[in-house]
Amino acid sequence: MSAPRAPRDPDARKAPDARRAPAARERRTGLRSVAGQVFALEALIALLVIAAAVFVIFHQAQRDTERDARIRSLTVAEAFAHAPGVDDALTSPDPTAALQDRAEATRLATGVDFIAVLSPAGVRYTDSQPELIGHKATGDLSRATVDGESFTELFRGAPNDAVRAVVPVVDEQGRIVGLVSSGIEVESISDAVQGRLPLLVGAAAGALALAVGGAGLVSRRLRRQTHGLGPAEMTRMKEHHEAVLHAVREGVLIVGPDHRLLLANDEARRLLGLSAGAEQRHVSELGLDPRTVELLVSGRAATDEVHRAGDRLIAVSVRPTLPEGAESGSVMTMRDTTELAAVTGRAAVARGRLQLLYEAGVRIGTTLEVVRTAEELAEVAVPRFADFATVELLEPVLRGEEPPESAAAAGGMRRTALSGLRPDQPLQPVGDTILFDVPGAPMATSLAAGHAVETELAAAEAWRAMDPEGAAQALAYGMHSLLTVPLMARGVVLGMANFWRADTPEPFGEEDLSFAEELAARAAVAIDNARRFTREHAMAVTLQRSLLPRVLPDQSAVDVSYRYLPAKAGVGGDWFDVIPLPGARVALVVGDVVGHGLHAAATMGRLRTAVHNFSTLDVPPDELLGHLDELTGRIDHRESEGPETEGRRRDAGITGATCLYAIYDPASGRCTVASAGHPGPALVGPDGQVEFPELAPGLPLGLGLGDVPFETTELWLPEGSKLVLFTDGLLEDRGRDLDTGLALLRSTLARPDRSPEQTCADVLATLLSPSPRDDIALLVARTRLLDRERIAEWEVARDPSAVSPVRNAAAAKLAEWGLDGLAFNAELVLSELITNAVRYGADPVRVRLLHDRTLICEVSDGSSTSPHLRHAATTDEGGRGLYLVARYAERWGTRYGRRGKTIWAELRVDDMDAEPPENDMPDLDALEDLAW
Repeated sequence: MSAPRAPRDPDARKAPDARRAPAARERRTGLRSVAGQVFALEALIALLVIAAAVFVIFHQAQRDTERDARIRSLTVAEAFAHAPGVDDALTSPDPTAALQDRAEATRLATGVDFIAVLSPAGVRYTDSQPELIGHKATGDLSRATVDGESFTELFRGAPNDAVRAVVPVVDEQGRIVGLVSSGIEVESISDAVQGRLPLLVGAAAGALALAVGGAGLVSRRLRRQTHGLGPAEMTRMKEHHEAVLHAVREGVLIVGPDHRLLLANDEARRLLGLSAGAEQRHVSELGLDPRTVELLVSGRAATDEVHRAGDRLIAVSVRPTLPEGAESGSVMTMRDTTELAAVTGRAAVARGRLQLLYEAGVRIGTTLEVVRTAEELAEVAVPRFADFATVELLEPVLRGEEPPESAAAAGGMRRTALSGLRPDQPLQPVGDTILFDVPGAPMATSLAAGHAVETELAAAEAWRAMDPEGAAQALAYGMHSLLTVPLMARGVVLGMANFWRADTPEPFGEEDLSFAEELAARAAVAIDNARRFTREHAMAVTLQRSLLPRVLPDQSAVDVSYRYLPAKAGVGGDWFDVIPLPGARVALVVGDVVGHGLHAAATMGRLRTAVHNFSTLDVPPDELLGHLDELTGRIDHRESEGPETEGRRRDAGITGATCLYAIYDPASGRCTVASAGHPGPALVGPDGQVEFPELAPGLPLGLGLGDVPFETTELWLPEGSKLVLFTDGLLEDRGRDLDTGLALLRSTLARPDRSPEQTCADVLATLLSPSPRDDIALLVARTRLLDRERIAEWEVARDPSAVSPVRNAAAAKLAEWGLDGLAFNAELVLSELITNAVRYGADPVRVRLLHDRTLICEVSDGSSTSPHLRHAATTDEGGRGLYLVARYAERWGTRYGRRGKTIWAELRVDDMDAEPPENDMPDLDALEDLAW
């Protein structure tokens, strides 16, 4: 009746754990173990003994100190009372004057706390406290005054508790003329005893530590011997040991150092046929096999040695009972392996296959290259599974494309890998197309069935029909067995693996089919991964190259050459750019996005587009990087919102990108550079001197640290200098750190008189590794300076009358440059820009003309107010000036400096012969009176 209720009892299932829990706690804490009890008892005894000793010694010291105080006080009092002249002083008219100094000197010399000289009535003549002189001493002094006896006592009363001695002073006639009292205060005695207390406590603590340490060592040794068990557990373990020893289905023999049998369990008696009285007999007397006796007597260790025991085969293991170096017995365990002997051979084969599958998992797919993965499959199979192995793949798979749904539609496969025991094999070489259009051929049958097919080649007529001449050569070579298995991943055929046997006499069997399918399945996954990587890599390369500059823009500031190399492991996010800016200037950009693949390439495109857009604002490099950092953080924040935040940020975020932005002005030769976590450029002088200017490193883009501004560095570049911008993939690689890469780059660049194109080639030849881990972007720009004869500058007074002289001077300069055809347009633009600066700007007002590919008109003033284009109404008197500038200039804009602004306009030089319409030719002098 209790059996059905047991499962419903929630405590029933916990009972074993509950029973085991106390034992676990005992072993964990040791509170109930034998070792723990011994330790606790020894520690307690030591504590009690030491505490008693401290108590006795303390009180003995107190008594000794008090006794010493009595003796010293009595000695001092007697010595002073019997000193010469004391009795005469007591009978003198003023005993205090005669004895006070003498008594105080004696007190100080003897170290007592007080010496007092008293009259026979007890009135003080002298005292260590002068205010007590003349007062009667308290206490019973009759023993000295009446009996004439010297005595010591523990006095308690005013002024202080003390151990004092009282000695009478007797004159020559035997009369008691006074008393001498000396003593030591109880407080001084206590201080002396307490002064010894730290030493006493320290000694007690040391003794206790030694006692506890000794008890701990004893307990630790006992714990190792008893394994932390209590008495009840040890008894229970002994019982369990006996029960388990005789219940297991494995024989156990324990032999002593003298090679006599100490213990044999029931299974050992059954396997060896031992009698009931076998204990204490020598092993040679037990009737064991001689090899078994030799093993037990030799004392050597053994593992799974096979011995005979009658008609049985037993696997024997022997181990010593004590550590090496000690005289030890041995323990022999044994199990019946008679039935296992029949399957030993098959087990060895199975173990070999499992080992081969393990090696295949390690060796196949080490790279993401389709051809190399196929070669690894062929190399793994030979020679441990087949004598020859070939791998054929579909053409789309080799290109990284999706394989066709039906392999038969492809008509054939390309032999991709071949491996064999000997090089003189008769199989078709790598690169040949293998056709499988003959029905019933092994390859066609395997593809149709979707699993491995084994073929005896001598009887395979369809196989010989595919290539009669080649089949005859293979048979003559000794090929006799073929195992064909399709390479399938995600249910789609990628290719075929063929395993051949020639030197191995046994043909492939049923077990080989399942093994080949397992091996092919693992290889197919690796091949498919390589195919997909090949496809993604090709797509990423295509996207990357489409996003990078295809043709560099025309500009006169620098001669530029560049290189971009994707990494072998996948396209990354490195990019570069050359952006013409107003005023004949040029911006040089290089950047790096963390990661590889399509995401990195797409992110690079977004950043490059953003840099192009921000460059139109014509702001300094530090401001442009600030705008780019803000945009990056905003994009990251927006794209990381919503579900799967981490995945979105990982897949679509830009955080971690770096950028270097430099603006070079050929009119002044100045280059302004700012970095957002990117390595600085290399500067190569015209003489080949190489420098790495120190830049403020800045933080990578998108870290959300907008409060940390970017900083610019200004460089002056002589004409013919080379500015080299690069990404870190050029410097760092396997086995080469950043410092080593910089040293190589410095030595490579330190060669003058080379074009940017030759410099790019030399740098890559020196620093490029065979398999770069990261993308490499390299940009080399050789600087030019604008001819000073092509620059004209004027400073204009803030007076409307100053506009015409400047306009006339500009017309004269244009005539000098041979740009007469642009005179009217230039005068019109300058007139409007200068008039606006004079009326609405601030000092200083400057005008500059630059003759480059275009004619650049620049008017600067100290105001930060920017004009804007608007269409004036018919009734407005002004407001048309900027409209006219936009009409006659190819493009115009505003550039802000540290102080003030510059309004610029570009006029195409090749349009100087074009005549403006007559109705559009305004009066330039009249325009000076118009406002924007």
